[in-house]
Amino acid sequence: MHITDIMRKDSPTFSFEFFPPQTPEAAETLYQTIRELESYMPDFVSVTYGAGGSTRALTHDLVERIKTTTKLNPIPHLTCVCHREDEIEAILLRYAQSAISNILALGGDPPRGLPYDKARDSFQHAVDLVKFIRRFNESGAHPDPRGFGIGVAGFPEGHPATPNRLVEMEHLKAKVDAGADYIVTQLFFDNRDFLDYRERCALAGIHLPIIAGIMPITSMSGFKRIAELAGGARFPARLLRALQRCEGDRKMVSRVGVHFALEQCHDLLDNDVAGIHFYTLNRSDATRVIFDSLGIPRLRGASAAL
Repeated sequence: MHITDIMRKDSPTFSFEFFPPQTPEAAETLYQTIRELESYMPDFVSVTYGAGGSTRALTHDLVERIKTTTKLNPIPHLTCVCHREDEIEAILLRYAQSAISNILALGGDPPRGLPYDKARDSFQHAVDLVKFIRRFNESGAHPDPRGFGIGVAGFPEGHPATPNRLVEMEHLKAKVDAGADYIVTQLFFDNRDFLDYRERCALAGIHLPIIAGIMPITSMSGFKRIAELAGGARFPARLLRALQRCEGDRKMVSRVGVHFALEQCHDLLDNDVAGIHFYTLNRSDATRVIFDSLGIPRLRGASAAL
C-alpha cells in the first residue's frame, strides 16, 4: 500500500523497524519477532540498510521475504553512502518488480573501519536521493502509477552534523520540496522536543505527516549504546533517576524503560501525532507490552469489524 493511502486514515499509524540478521541464530530471533508482531497488524515495517555490501544484500532479501511470506507492508531504507546512480536504479527496479510500494531515503552513516571517500558517491545528500527516486517514479517503471512513496528522516533533537537548527530545517524543506511524502523522526525521549520540532516544521511550510520514533529502553547496556546509535540523545533527568534506582535489576530496568515509552506514546496520541514508529532492535517483548497497554489491537479489531 502506498504511504499516501496509509496516511489518509483518521487514526495514527503504528509501525516497527527491523534490521537484517547476520547469523542463523539472529535470523531465527527476528522471524520469531516478526511472527509475534504480525498479529498486531502494523501499518508498515521498515528495514534498515547498512554501509557494507553484505548487509545491503541482507536488507533486500529480508524486505522481499517479508513481502512474500507475511501480511506486513515492508518499507526498505535506502542510503546515499557508497552508491552510484546505476546501483540505486537497479535496487529501485528490483523493489518495483517485487511490488514494494515505499522507500525511506536517507543520507546514511559512513562504513565503520573501512576507507571511505564521500566525494565518490553519486548522491552527496539525502535530497539528491529523493530527487532521483522521484525521477524514477516519473519514468513509469513502477507498477503503481504514483511510483514509490518516499519517506525522509527528521531530527527532533537536531541533526548531529548540522548544529545550526535553521540550516537543518532548510535541508528538511529541500527534501520535502524534492518530493518527500512523509517524515520519520530519529528516536527521542522528551516529547517537548518532538512537539516543538513539529511546530517549527509547520512554520517552515512543511505540512507532511511526521511519524515519531520511539525506542523503549530494556537494558542498561542498550541504554548506554542508544546515544551512540542515535548520534546523540538527550535523556530527561526523571528517566535517568528512575534507571539509576534499579540499574542492578535487569527486569526492573526494562519495566522502567517500557513504562517511560508508554507514557511518551500516551502523550503523543493526546497531541494528535500522525504516527508512532517503534525501534524494536528485532525484539518484540517491549513493543507488545506497549501495544497491549495502549489498547491498539482491540481498537484495530473493533475498527475492522465496522
